[in-house]
Amino acid sequence: MHESLPPYPQQPPQPLPGGVRHYRPRRALWDTLWDNKAVRAGGLILLLALCGLIILALVREQTGTEGFLVGLGLAVLPVPLLIAAFRWMDRVEPKPWRNLAFAFAWGSCAATLVAILANGFATKWLMNTIDVTDRARAAGWGATFVAPVVEESAKAAAVLLLFTFRRRDFNGLLDGVVFAGITATGFAFTENILYLGNAFASDQSFGHEGLPSTTAATFFVRVLMSPFAHPLFTSMTGVGFGIAASLAPRRRVLRAVVPVLGLLTAMTLHGIWNGSASLPGLGFLAVYGLFMVPVFGVLTWLTIWSRQNELRTLRTHLPAYQAAGWLTWPEPLALSSMRARGIARDTARRQGGAPAARVVAEYISFATSLAFLRQRAYRGLGLEDFGVREQELLHHLWVRRDVAQPALAVAAGVGAGVGVPAAGAVPPGAYGAPGAAPWAWPGAHGAGWPPG
Repeated sequence: MHESLPPYPQQPPQPLPGGVRHYRPRRALWDTLWDNKAVRAGGLILLLALCGLIILALVREQTGTEGFLVGLGLAVLPVPLLIAAFRWMDRVEPKPWRNLAFAFAWGSCAATLVAILANGFATKWLMNTIDVTDRARAAGWGATFVAPVVEESAKAAAVLLLFTFRRRDFNGLLDGVVFAGITATGFAFTENILYLGNAFASDQSFGHEGLPSTTAATFFVRVLMSPFAHPLFTSMTGVGFGIAASLAPRRRVLRAVVPVLGLLTAMTLHGIWNGSASLPGLGFLAVYGLFMVPVFGVLTWLTIWSRQNELRTLRTHLPAYQAAGWLTWPEPLALSSMRARGIARDTARRQGGAPAARVVAEYISFATSLAFLRQRAYRGLGLEDFGVREQELLHHLWVRRDVAQPALAVAAGVGAGVGVPAAGAVPPGAYGAPGAAPWAWPGAHGAGWPPG
């Protein structure tokens, strides 16, 4: 495992050789569109766009143009709030926009198309095979037993694709929840257009309007009361993939079983939720208040704990680079505090404008990636090109240090309320300073590790 890690490289770094770069500053959408990666992703974009056009035609056919527009206007309301919530969870190591855009597009286009076609086929099959007197139950059975399997499997496909092809951006439980939640937000968005559009069309046919209308009731239940329903279900799948991402490659059976258990949990929650709609009296409210809300609370606590754990990863692994001379004394403290990060960016913006703030943000991003890279190597995950990636990240830090390090020193003092030495100074006897005690890596078996 960690015994095979190479020693920490000495600074200053050597110039990077030509070739592929694994880490780059986060770039704006319109800048990235000119990059070759966008060209290589053209096939996927066309596929999702085709699914979106088919979905648009199907929904418009069912709801009519006016119903579609009303459904669209109402369904979009919770989307910014949900995406903002998942982005807030992901603030420690923000995922690339292209991964999140893919997740949302897959949920709103591909997964929804699969669900509409498969659910429709299953409902027709039930209607044609069940006794005539029981056909009224076919829709309920389909919603309770068929829809959860189809829809959660379709949404899970996006998480599986990201887990497989964007493995470097998939580090743990929180990443799984974010990817799954964004996918489910896209799915719920399209589904809400369909439900709200159909409700509006029904109200138009029967002359209903205002609060007693079907549209108002549907909006209350799906948009106001339970906007988190689909993200909650699919997040169980994300938890499974997130746990698998943190396991060593040698634990192959567990890495395969845990995502399946997460998917089964998502299907179960989805089935309970759908089935509660057919319960008599206050059954639906009982399931909502006594089951769904507590599960949502537990997931919220788990994601907050995971985010704090990510900050602990920085506090654990960055001091080693400070001790080796790559980082100044205040930086591990500032980089492991969300408040201090914000202060550092604001400080740089006041002194050097938006370009300086962007440099600090890039420095924070690369330092975070460095800590997570070291953590993965410590756990025995992805050691093949560890040295190359580490050198590249350290190079990116080195060329930005003159702008970022003073701002982080200020942030460490203001944000944490501690005294900060002069830039570049290391207190006598500090961890890793000249004359300090030998290495004592947290979690290692005694001192003397890592080598070098």
